[in-house]
Amino acid sequence: MNNILYVVGTPIGNLSDFSPRAAETLGAVDFIAAEDTRVTLKLLNHLGIKKPMVSYFEHNKRERGEIICNRILSGESCAIVTDAGMPCISDPGEDLIKLCEEKGIKTVVVPGPSAVVSALAVSGLETGRFCFEGFLSVNKKSRREHFESLKNETRTMIFYEAPHKLPSTLRDLYDFFGDRKLTIVRELTKIHEEVIRTTTRIAAEELADSGIKGEIVLVLEGSKTAPSDDYTLEEAVALAKSLIDGGAKLGDAAKEAAAATGFKKNDIYRELIQ
Repeated sequence: MNNILYVVGTPIGNLSDFSPRAAETLGAVDFIAAEDTRVTLKLLNHLGIKKPMVSYFEHNKRERGEIICNRILSGESCAIVTDAGMPCISDPGEDLIKLCEEKGIKTVVVPGPSAVVSALAVSGLETGRFCFEGFLSVNKKSRREHFESLKNETRTMIFYEAPHKLPSTLRDLYDFFGDRKLTIVRELTKIHEEVIRTTTRIAAEELADSGIKGEIVLVLEGSKTAPSDDYTLEEAVALAKSLIDGGAKLGDAAKEAAAATGFKKNDIYRELIQ
């Protein structure tokens, strides 16, 4: 086991999901690189394992990465773990893998639970093709750009979200993507696990302020239509204007024109208010 970095998946809630191979690996390595040593200590105590640990997280990853690699190169073995799930996925462990590659250090994966795949499996949405988009930015401009890059994405999309940001995110999903199927998965493998299969409209109007708590994964239906070659954006806006002249509200007109032409509601809406 010398000179190896082991990437070890840990439970996302239920400690019984930890595999025998993962437990064996943690017991055999020389030391463990942990996102939060206090969290990992609880897991080690549950397993009856005593092992030296070093903290490795976003704000010390450059310095600690070099230290970890130097120890491995000197003959030790290390396991990297995160607080929950697979290390290196939306996680600073990604940098450690790159550093190991640069230094010629062998890496071995010990698979474990993943909130991404688990949420997708129970979402009720298409699973054949999907994309993981990680956490959404709190910066409005960056968030808008992220959504814009996905406006014609046909694959099922998966996002992580924190409960305090969920209300605004649910509203943003409806504003940017229109009315689509959406599954909200919370507290996976824990006592209060819940799978809410809904739509972006219902989520924005009825669930945004319902106080949903816990670790949250959002699974969003991909686009079923692409902008039609039969319409230009100008024609889509003209259609919306004709609907408004007929008595439709601005938002409803933009939504109906988007459905008819394949353009995004927000694109039409922005043109209407300019």
